[in-house]
Amino acid sequence: MRQPGDGFDKEEESTEGTAARRKFIGGGLALGAALAAPAVLAQSIRTDGGPATLNGQPMPEPPPDKSAGPVRAGRGSSLKDKVAVVTGAARGIGRAIAVEFAANGADVVAIDIAGPVSSASDARPATPEDLAETVRQIKEFGRRGESIRADIRDIAALRKAADAVERDFGRIDIVVANAAIQRWKPLLEMEDADWKDTIENNLNGTANTIRAFAPKLVARNRGRIIVLSSMQGKHGTKDASSYSASKWGILGLMKSAAIEFGQYNVTVNAVIPGLVDTALTRYDKRLVESMAESGHKPGGTPTPQQAWDVRAPTVGLQVGWLQPDDISPVAVFLASDAAAMVTGAEYEVTAGDSAKDI
Repeated sequence: MRQPGDGFDKEEESTEGTAARRKFIGGGLALGAALAAPAVLAQSIRTDGGPATLNGQPMPEPPPDKSAGPVRAGRGSSLKDKVAVVTGAARGIGRAIAVEFAANGADVVAIDIAGPVSSASDARPATPEDLAETVRQIKEFGRRGESIRADIRDIAALRKAADAVERDFGRIDIVVANAAIQRWKPLLEMEDADWKDTIENNLNGTANTIRAFAPKLVARNRGRIIVLSSMQGKHGTKDASSYSASKWGILGLMKSAAIEFGQYNVTVNAVIPGLVDTALTRYDKRLVESMAESGHKPGGTPTPQQAWDVRAPTVGLQVGWLQPDDISPVAVFLASDAAAMVTGAEYEVTAGDSAKDI
């Protein structure tokens, strides 16, 4: 098996029908001609597969009229023949962005450590198989897709990756810094790793990604950088201070980079998701905390449906949480030529949850 940083892995509706709508469709549903080539049919896919469960219980999903729906060719702005790099792309929001880019015409390099990151992570690690699945889905849209296993805490590995992408693809147009871990631990109970590893991966890793790839964009005098923050970076979060601090820091980093890189026609913006159902958030502690944020304290371990039912009424669009494919269309816009004059901006995708914040 290749080690992180080794380079490319070349193998690389109705209410009742909601689950079917978002279920991954094997060969794709033919809807028309895709952007990449007339011979490639458009598809509609849910990037993270399904159905999603926790402890044998299904994870509720937004109904069709309150969701961006699954990835499909042409639902965003054109990225035809752009070359994009996405970190944390083995699954979740990173995968959704990578596949959405491909659906809109881009070739995509998916970067992920695809293995354990830290003891200070409440989610199961992504796997090489997860990363390979992202590449497979990219290719389903007729675009070139390849993967690199790399640790974003290792800037030397990222610089090596940047050189490899530029060499093999000819250029880099778009960089998405998405990789992150999440930790729920009260400040008074934290081990050093609970704080340091979260900051090192989320904030320093995002900075490393920018520092490694931005020179490639600057040299061409054009490009797009998109970072992933979180609504937890816009406000404090009980028992998740390291995560909130890392995501708040990303916003300051983004705005500073936007000021510095503007002279080179490189834009830098942040996507700020609300609560999204991914492997990063799909565990019992997160469900309990989502209910606690609404003033409920479950006596035991809540089911996903119970957590949804408590949280949904507090959100503008009346959904408990979003799907990764609800976040990715905004990234497509920010990566496109249509966003030429957008930089230093924060785009919140929260189903209205952010309407409660000042």
